[in-house]
Amino acid sequence: MNQRPSEEEYAGNSGEYIRLVPDGNIIDILLAQEKQMIELLASLTESQYAYRYAEGKWTLKEVVGHIADSERVMTYRLLRFARGDQTPLTGFDQELFMPPFGSWTTAQLAEDYRAVRQSTITLLRGLPAEAWTRKGTANNLSITARALAYGIAGHELHHMGVIRNRYLS
Repeated sequence: MNQRPSEEEYAGNSGEYIRLVPDGNIIDILLAQEKQMIELLASLTESQYAYRYAEGKWTLKEVVGHIADSERVMTYRLLRFARGDQTPLTGFDQELFMPPFGSWTTAQLAEDYRAVRQSTITLLRGLPAEAWTRKGTANNLSITARALAYGIAGHELHHMGVIRNRYLS
């Protein structure tokens, strides 16, 4: 899938993430991100994983967990919409999803991230052409399956920028 979503395919702040994604095949982009993330995770020390750049901010470990959990949520939405399900889906409270990550090992975190990304890629590879433009409503906003796929990549790009600029600089 090489076609970027048009602005009619999403609403709200989704465009902020989608615009971060470079041109190219979205599956190839997600695969490249997976490789980059796994290499990053393997290079970090325990103190880097536990680092918080300010009071009340997530640790780097929590940021990575957030990336994986957000991808799970977005992929679930993508699946529902790609299959033609028009049931409106609610948002989610990202803070409720945080508690387990502080106690996870770095190996668990990497395994979880990889499993989520591989599941997303498997789903995307199996979508028929017409599924990419099917729309649904999530968090009171209309969005297509294609825009969700780009949103997954853009969300990770956003957080990788934060990791580089706030956690590893």
